[in-house]
Amino acid sequence: MANQSPSAGWWPAPAKLNLMLRIVGRRRDGYHLLQTVFQFLDYGDRLRFEALQDPVVRRGSDLPGVRPKDDLCLRAARLLQRYSDIRQGVRITLEKRLPIGGGLGGGSSDAATVLVALNQLWKSGLEVRQLAELGLQLGADVPVFVHGYAAWAEGVGERLIPVTLREPWYLVVMPGCSVSTAEVFAAPDLTRDSPRITIRDFLAGEDSNDCEAIVRGRYPQVARALDWLGQYAPARLTGTGACVFAEFDRESEANWVAERLPEGWKAIVARGINRSPLRQRAAFG
Repeated sequence: MANQSPSAGWWPAPAKLNLMLRIVGRRRDGYHLLQTVFQFLDYGDRLRFEALQDPVVRRGSDLPGVRPKDDLCLRAARLLQRYSDIRQGVRITLEKRLPIGGGLGGGSSDAATVLVALNQLWKSGLEVRQLAELGLQLGADVPVFVHGYAAWAEGVGERLIPVTLREPWYLVVMPGCSVSTAEVFAAPDLTRDSPRITIRDFLAGEDSNDCEAIVRGRYPQVARALDWLGQYAPARLTGTGACVFAEFDRESEANWVAERLPEGWKAIVARGINRSPLRQRAAFG
């Protein structure tokens, strides 16, 4: 049996861009130590939640290619349910717009939205810090989506320092392939000892991505997208890819380039934002 709640309606799960990504070391457990910068886009997935009196967690929509046991939305709901000893359930409907394996953080953003929304729906009473700690069990990028502010990140991506960045327009090109993050980080020729930099270095223009060479070599579609977009503006890879992006001062400039997109590719034009719409929806302040 279902019922309505104050959390009824659609919840945003915004995309993110990694504006820089350096791999500066490796922990004993194999996880890579990073320096990166996250900024959100005013574009992403959407989720809707329907409370159930029975303690079951269900999909309200199909997610092609993702088995239920691998679905981060279901995993996030069950994690919060166990942690907070919740006896209710939920039906989760996902409107998927972000590509899987694109480097835009879709799965992590969806998981964060589940944690934040169900914390309200189920009246779990957890603080943002607690939700972020739970989110880290699901993926290194989840905490930044829970906190909801543009950030400089270190560690495995969980140590966050808020940053105020300019909010340009981005053209994000999706070249039609999916990149395996595990494959990229397992590559023997991946740089794992980049010198650490500072936030000031990044703001002065140090915005390289240590994963780009690996992705270029293994995914020719991404290499072509970087080369094509690079004709119009400096093109970068977000995360481990496959999406590539360039920034523009005006929306019209980004749209002009998007109109020249090669056949078979997709693209979005979106504004970079420093405060996530999820944070606003949840009234974190």
